[in-house]
Amino acid sequence: MAGQRGGSRDGAGRKPLYDEPTKVVRVPESRVIEIKNYLAESTKTKFNDIASITLVNPSSVMSIPLASEKVAAGFPSPAQDYIDKTLDMNEHLIKNEAATFIVKVASLSMRDAGIEIDDELIVDRSIEAKHEDIVIALIDNEFTVKRLMIESDDNRWLKAENPEYSDIHLQDGQEMLIWGVVTFVIKPFRKR
Repeated sequence: MAGQRGGSRDGAGRKPLYDEPTKVVRVPESRVIEIKNYLAESTKTKFNDIASITLVNPSSVMSIPLASEKVAAGFPSPAQDYIDKTLDMNEHLIKNEAATFIVKVASLSMRDAGIEIDDELIVDRSIEAKHEDIVIALIDNEFTVKRLMIESDDNRWLKAENPEYSDIHLQDGQEMLIWGVVTFVIKPFRKR
């Protein structure tokens, strides 16, 4: 079979190092190691449990019909087919627009609290965190999502809701900044 050699094959060739196109540039030889080190650092994960943080911009109103009757977990009665009013999702989910962010989860450390990878958390930075709130915390320049445990003014720690992950107890010199309080979890129950 002449002429059947070569060509592209699935999985063949160099694997991409970055999530975007690259470009060839000339750099001074004396800076090559510095640039390689910079690129290696830039590909490391910056967050522990958080994939992304996005400011909420509720620029439009989305009104969804709200049933006038509460729904049982069984089959609803045909008599419950009445819609009394609509619900604006922005008003329902966002209390303080300027302080609300959507945070995408990147680990299973809160799995047993119903928070999984790629779930989106609505986080309000204007709320004061209380004992057992689920919070976004910043420790050693890394974000994490955990349950805040307050035993006293000077004994605050973060509880993982998955036995495969460790709780976080601050060591000497470590500081914890509560970045925001999780108010809602947005997750699909049906895959598209």
